[in-house]
Order: sequence, then C-alpha cells, then structure tokens
Amino acid sequence: MTPSSTDEEPIVEPSPGNDGADDVAGRALRLRIRQQELLAELGVLALQGTSFIDMLGHTARMTAEGLGAEFCKVMEYLPAEDRFLVRAGVGWNDGVVGSATVGADLASPAGYALRTGKPVISNHLENEQRFRTPELLVEHGIRRAMNVILQGDGSPYGVLEVDSRAEGEFSEHDVAFLQGAANILGMAIEQLKYQRELQAALDRHQVLLKEVNHRVKNSLQLVSGMLQLQANAVADPGLSERLNEASTRILAVGRAYDRLAYEADYENIDLAAYLRDVIEDLESVVAPCTINLEAPELIHFAADRAILVALVINELISNAGKYAYPESHGPVWVRLLRTERNKVLVSVRDEGVGLPADFSPTAGKRLGTRLINALATQLDAELTRPPSSKGTHFALLVPIQPPVSP
Repeated sequence: MTPSSTDEEPIVEPSPGNDGADDVAGRALRLRIRQQELLAELGVLALQGTSFIDMLGHTARMTAEGLGAEFCKVMEYLPAEDRFLVRAGVGWNDGVVGSATVGADLASPAGYALRTGKPVISNHLENEQRFRTPELLVEHGIRRAMNVILQGDGSPYGVLEVDSRAEGEFSEHDVAFLQGAANILGMAIEQLKYQRELQAALDRHQVLLKEVNHRVKNSLQLVSGMLQLQANAVADPGLSERLNEASTRILAVGRAYDRLAYEADYENIDLAAYLRDVIEDLESVVAPCTINLEAPELIHFAADRAILVALVINELISNAGKYAYPESHGPVWVRLLRTERNKVLVSVRDEGVGLPADFSPTAGKRLGTRLINALATQLDAELTRPPSSKGTHFALLVPIQPPVSP
C-alpha cells in the first residue's frame, strides 16, 4: 500500500487573517509534539495485534485528542450504495456509529476527498459554498470539518474525518497529522486483508507470514522516514528530539518483526537467540553503552509475545543509553532466566547515575514509561524495580504461556 501523500495543497476555505498567531505559538508547538507522540502510540497499537474494530476506535479517539476536536469518525465507503457508513467515532449521539450513512458524491466534502485523494478543510460550514453540509453534521452543530482519504489495499477504504463545534480553524499542519493517523490505520486495514487471505493457507505454509512481516516493516520504515523528515525540517531542538524518538520507536518495532522473518515455527521460537539478535541491532543504534546478554538456557516462546518482550527491552536499554552514563561509556546487562513457576525473568540493569529513590516504574508519566507498562500489561507480566546499590535495575516477570481467557 502506498500511503496517501499530503504534499498536494489541500482545498482550504478562504478565511480572515489570524492576528493572534504569535500569542498561541507556544501552545501550538506543544500540540505538534503531542500529535507526534500520538502517532507513535498509534503505530505501536497497530503492531500489537490490536483487533481491527478496536484499532478504528483508537484512531478516532487519538485523532480527536490530537486536534483538540470534540468529534471524529472513520467512514467506510460502500460502493454498492455510493455512501459512507460511520464505522467508528467519538462524540456522536447514540445510534450514529455503525448505522449512520453520509453521501459519497463529489458534492460532499468526504466524497470529494475520497474521489480526488485531496484533503478537504471546511472551517466555516455555515458559509460553505463549495459543498453541501451533510445532515449528520448539521444535527450535531458542527461548525468546521476536515477530511482525508483512508487507503485500503489497492482501493480506498473510506475517509477519516474530524469535526468541531468550536470556533477556530484547521490548518495544513493539522492535515499532516490527520493524514499520518489515516496512513497508520491504513496499514492495519492492509494487514487485516492479508491476514484473512493467509489464514486458509497458514496450516500448509507458515512462510506466508514472512510477506506480512515484510510489508509491516516497510510500512513502519515509511512512517519513521516521514517523522525523520519532519525532525530535520523543524528549527526547534525539543520538537526535533521528540520526532526522532518517535521515529526510533517505530523502527524498533520494525526490527523486532524483521528478526522473525525466517522463523519456521512461530509458536516455539528460541527466545534467547531471538533477543540476542535484537540486542545486536540495538548496539548499533543506542549509545553510549555496551550491552551484555546473559541467557544460559533454551526457552521456547511464542513469537507474538517475544516481540512484546523485545520492545520492553528496547525501551529500557534506550533509556539506559541516554541517561545512565551522561559523561562516560558504560555497560548494560540483560539477563534472561526461566523460573520454577513456568515464567521468564527478564532483567535490565546498569551502573550509571540511577533514578530517584521514590521513582515508581508503574507510575511514570513519560511516553517511554507508559509504553513499557502497556506492553507489560499485554504480556500479563509484573514489572518491578529491585533494590540496587548502584545504577538502575528493572525486572519483568513474564508467563511463558498467556493466561487462559475465562
């Protein structure tokens, strides 16, 4: 799938001058940073095995948050009816999601975005002359809206639309964020299609999963490249650092998948060997530290859970590389041990400057800490910070088998 480009100029309704732009510059910068964090989180969700329906909901919720809007909806195009079906959304009245439809002809903003591939911004719907305002928006008192195309595999899936009752204006920067969210959701749509096609053949030939992993990796590299381009283009060092961090996290997910490309048995991989390969990749991108892995025994592990363990290790080692040794080059130890309770203990420690004594690994507010906790929860694992006389030590106790659902 080729993600939709935002290089084309979006159709923007002419609007009066923005005399207060200088006053809100700081707030706008913080919003752009938060938008990139949300894109990174959405990318991780797309690769965590999140169900398609849940992924639609996450996209609507995060998109609305990133644009400070009250409403957002994912609309699927129904060719037989030439209309859109509201598949997911936030802010709408009961009965809208899953039932309401909107016209998809060129006279509607969403239909124009679908058929031309161009983003559409309508900042003053009450004065809109180019398109008719859908009745659904009128009923909810929407004053401004923005639409971008949502690609599927080979043909458009529909559109992603954000709407607001509040005064203000959506900008071309907002279009870039909205299209980024649509591209990540498009990856999930593409992956869903391939999963359906491959399921019948999976028992005969598991090598078909390699193609899915390869496509996922390529899509992640594209998203990461987009973030890198934005990081290089901005003049603000803080924003550039955040964008680079988001790009690095997405590349880490891609590397974790790429290392499984040649595994024949996805349910019984060698966890130690897999993590050794992942850590070897990390040594080339994380500095300044030397990574030592202690893994004395063979541990069979399911591939989807091994990826989550690798992502936790990536976050912990990355933090150690950035903060543990601010003025020197130091070691980081990763230890892998199978316990008597049919669990695996994964520990990451360093001998650096350490963390405050009252720091809690489960209560941190930074994006990295929240990602680690989210991954630990998905693994049904226990994340702790054992006492350490020097440096920082984290431990993750992971069940070898996932808990059985009741």
